Amino acid sequence: MRRVLGTLSVLLIAVLGLAAPASADGVPLPGNPFGDPTGANDWSCRPSAERPEPVVIVHGTFGDRKSLLDDLSSAMVDEGFCVFSLDYGNRGTGDIRDSARQLKRFVAKVLDATGAAKVSMVGHSQGGMMPRYYIKFLGGAAHVDDLVGFSPSNHGTTIVGDSSNPLTGGLCLACAQQAAGSPFLTRLNRGDETPGDVSYTQVTTRYDEVVVPYTSAYLAPGPRTTNVTIQDSCPTDTAEHVFIPMSRTAIQWALNALERPGPADPAFRPAC
Repeated sequence: MRRVLGTLSVLLIAVLGLAAPASADGVPLPGNPFGDPTGANDWSCRPSAERPEPVVIVHGTFGDRKSLLDDLSSAMVDEGFCVFSLDYGNRGTGDIRDSARQLKRFVAKVLDATGAAKVSMVGHSQGGMMPRYYIKFLGGAAHVDDLVGFSPSNHGTTIVGDSSNPLTGGLCLACAQQAAGSPFLTRLNRGDETPGDVSYTQVTTRYDEVVVPYTSAYLAPGPRTTNVTIQDSCPTDTAEHVFIPMSRTAIQWALNALERPGPADPAFRPAC
């Protein structure tokens, strides 16, 4: 039942969500009815010595730069981060390679506006995986300090079809690209899954009904990689895939990763 309800939530977002307007580089355009996440996209914000990397929030498939992301954004702003969020890929349904190019252009604008040397990123679902394409193939390794994924589709999901399905292939190419074993993910994960000096933190939930199995979000173990499941530290947190960006547990893990050198500390214990 949990999987059915979660899947219905995703479909509801897809049906009700009209594509939020964005420029070719992902910068929000005036008149976007969805607005910005709380405290985000203040282009006058300048990073402090304590928080030198601005944070870019990357939404998931069928999402936009605001939906489900207010709690996450406000928590980071309260901790002193400059926070930015973009719309990309026609609500994340387009070719993920093109979306990664939009992310690249958006990061360049954030760096230019803030004077920072690097950004960090917190992404939900596709938004936790797609930046890895930017990092691996588009030069992003030089510009990203931390990548935190909330239920990222790093190794895909077994519940969506391939491009031969008219829904996933025609209306949502990114959905087909996120199918487990897809050519896109096979190329992305070939060789080093965590290239560069980027710190990688994956935050998952056992109740994930979209990225199935939930452990497919994990990346290969290494000194710059932390894989955590929120129920291991807070067993009563029932957040599933759609609402993990609003999970207090997940947000604390993200802040732990952003506020220390390297990925999140596996020994960290959030307040439940």
